[in-house]
Amino acid sequence: MTDNFSGQSPDPEEAEGGPIKSFLEHLEDLRWTLLKVVSALVMGMIICLLGGNYLVKILTYPLELAADRSAVESPGVVPLHWGTNLVAKFDRSELASLVSGVDTNAAALRIVPKQVNDSIMLTLQADTNAFVSPKNHGVILKNYSPLSAFMVAIKLALYGGVVLSLPFILYFIGQFVLPALKVKEREFVLKALGFGGILFVLGMAFCYFLLLQVALMATVEFSSWLGFGADEWRAEDYISFVCMFMLAMGASFELPIVLLALVKIGLLNYRTLSHYRPYWVVAELVICAFVTPSGDPFTMLLMALPLHLLFELSILIARYWEWKDRRSAT
Repeated sequence: MTDNFSGQSPDPEEAEGGPIKSFLEHLEDLRWTLLKVVSALVMGMIICLLGGNYLVKILTYPLELAADRSAVESPGVVPLHWGTNLVAKFDRSELASLVSGVDTNAAALRIVPKQVNDSIMLTLQADTNAFVSPKNHGVILKNYSPLSAFMVAIKLALYGGVVLSLPFILYFIGQFVLPALKVKEREFVLKALGFGGILFVLGMAFCYFLLLQVALMATVEFSSWLGFGADEWRAEDYISFVCMFMLAMGASFELPIVLLALVKIGLLNYRTLSHYRPYWVVAELVICAFVTPSGDPFTMLLMALPLHLLFELSILIARYWEWKDRRSAT
């Protein structure tokens, strides 16, 4: 097939992808795309709503791990328990003078009722086992209003539905957009979507398995330092905290896709990225300070480190692309 004006065959990489359609036909395609996107989102929300109890177990797992790490008492502190409740804490060096007849090397003390003659008295007994609370190891999630359980379920369905239906949504949007792109542009978009999905999952996994534990531990410790108890949290607030943190971390891992897209269209190059590296260090610290829910410096730096590594990776890829273009031009 030849070009009608020049009589030459068009470049395959510059050829358009799909058939030419009228404006009304494009509107019809857009309508069906929106219907499929909404349907995928609704189906994802229904699935997450039906499996809400399993999602709660998944989202509370980092809390259990964080509580397991923070539940170990200091060697110089002896906790006193009554049933599953923590009553008091004693300094081990002062325990002998405060309580007599009790092993001062015990891991913990427990109040146990004991019958003496015709009366029941409360006695202290050494507990050699580490204390473990029945739920979430010291942090209990509760609903404090009749509608809280429904709000938790709606948030689980919304956040989970978006994540679950996102591949299908991108596929349906791609069906609508890709035919209008040129072959070379289509290849770049498909690669960007593929690597972007992998980076998004890696960001959420990094947050789930590492950042969340550190942030939750820091939150409990900071509350204790301020003099507030952190043994009961609102379930609705916790679910929002975890979901938004994971989604924000997943979105932040899309940084290389954004930078390399700007490089492809000619707005940036590796020299520009290298020149603005010091400014990006300051910018990423500021961004992480606002995005990090706990706000502690350690979690902020832990979040900024992978972002900076992704920035450096973007510079290397941009430099390789420029070297490849120069080599192909010679």
